[in-house]
Amino acid sequence: MKLAIGSDHAGFEMKQQIAEFARSLGHDVIDCGTDSLEACDYPDFAQAVAEKVAAKDVERGLLICGSGLGASIAANKVTGVRAGNCMDTYSAHQGVEHDDMNILVFGARIVGIEVAKELVTSFLGAAFTGAERHTRRLNKVLAIEAKYSKDQS
Repeated sequence: MKLAIGSDHAGFEMKQQIAEFARSLGHDVIDCGTDSLEACDYPDFAQAVAEKVAAKDVERGLLICGSGLGASIAANKVTGVRAGNCMDTYSAHQGVEHDDMNILVFGARIVGIEVAKELVTSFLGAAFTGAERHTRRLNKVLAIEAKYSKDQS
């Protein structure tokens, strides 16, 4: 699977480890930054990953910041993105299976590296079920997005 990964300074070290972990699982990983521990702004990297996912340049994205909250909020501003901040494996796979989540977000200050690896494994191993109730609900979410999207024609 082709993935985009990004983080701010708080998630930089974990991003490096998670990118290597994803590659070891056979995934093609595009690093959208940051490239150092120097303080930076999470919206820049959330936007970079989200735009790659929305454009379908990649199949899914991974975002890491201090708490996961800011990156999740920023990524969800991009039309076509369904980013979920997850701290447990159930949410990481259920978000894909039921809600067609396409970006996994987590906080480097909240979860350790082994939990982060388990989150990534659950997220990347899951597929949208396409069940009628999940499709119906997703279509309602997409209708809300379309109603409020500034990209409307």
